[in-house]
Amino acid sequence: MELNYEIITDEEIENCRDLCNELMAFQKSKAHITPELFDHMNFDTRMVPSVKNAIHNYIVIVKDGEKIIAYVYSNVSPKEVYSNSFTTFFDLTSVRKKNVGCLSQFYIKYEYRQCGIGSKLFNMSMDWLKQFDDVEDHFIFVSNGNDNALEFYQRKGFSVSHD
Repeated sequence: MELNYEIITDEEIENCRDLCNELMAFQKSKAHITPELFDHMNFDTRMVPSVKNAIHNYIVIVKDGEKIIAYVYSNVSPKEVYSNSFTTFFDLTSVRKKNVGCLSQFYIKYEYRQCGIGSKLFNMSMDWLKQFDDVEDHFIFVSNGNDNALEFYQRKGFSVSHD
């Protein structure tokens, strides 16, 4: 493996299209609560609007040679962004400041899991999110049924706020 971690700009998010679509299909395959909600989730309906609605974006892709094998997308957004027709992700009154930090999307191709890539991307994202003085609350949203991801984040110190 010849892994290379690259921070990309908002204008380069097209690099994440295929992996984002794989992530959405993976989430649907794991979901046991309303999996049909994932039917219309893809790069164009999830990542593009999220990047546009955020105040700050942080996107890292991982390449093995020239092949993109993983990515993480984190952002700082107004807390109201997380209350929409899909769901309300958290109790808005529980967040004191107007902006929240979110590790929004995280995906590693199956054959590259358990190689330390996830921990490195997680740490890069958390370091980036911690630089914002106007953000106290950091959220990670794990799709229902994705128990491996939930356990990963719990090992990193996060706790479940709700189902």
